[in-house]
Amino acid sequence: MISTQVIFIQIKKEQLMNDQGTKSENAGAYISSSEPIRDAAKDMAAADGEIRVLLVQPGKAAKVVMISNSLEAMQKIVGGEIEAAYFFDDPVVVVCNEEGKLNGMPLNRAIRGEKGQPFEIIAGTFFICGLGEEDFTSLPKELQKKYEDKFKQPETFLRMGREKIMAIPFDPDKEDRSKPPKTATHEGR
Repeated sequence: MISTQVIFIQIKKEQLMNDQGTKSENAGAYISSSEPIRDAAKDMAAADGEIRVLLVQPGKAAKVVMISNSLEAMQKIVGGEIEAAYFFDDPVVVVCNEEGKLNGMPLNRAIRGEKGQPFEIIAGTFFICGLGEEDFTSLPKELQKKYEDKFKQPETFLRMGREKIMAIPFDPDKEDRSKPPKTATHEGR
């Protein structure tokens, strides 16, 4: 089972850093290694201007993080203009890049209907947060596990014919997708 940790994300214009505090090529957020990493099961109070969200990145396990509740911060996380998508009956919203597919961002996760069939695929990094009357709010704690379970495993996608795409979950800790699969050779024939 994939464990979930909470990491605090702070947006900085000057530099984009990864969790080791070094410059990162990834568009996104400054993840400060000087901030404490706390277990998601513990009580987490948002600081002023922050909300708790489920961050879902291509090829990575979903994780609960704290982000700045500002338009600029959200745009940096998704890598462009944001789009709010209301796929679920719960008071939650998927916040993604408005032009993720058009811009060729990597396919990330499938959104499935009641019978488990994918009806939408989100490209690029996205996050799930709560939905207030007029703004985004922290992901409700009672819904956090439901959406962590739904999006915890990364997916890879395979085109099946002209109109069907298959979403295949994988464990990012066990598979190295950067290397091509081993193939049989014709040596020894």
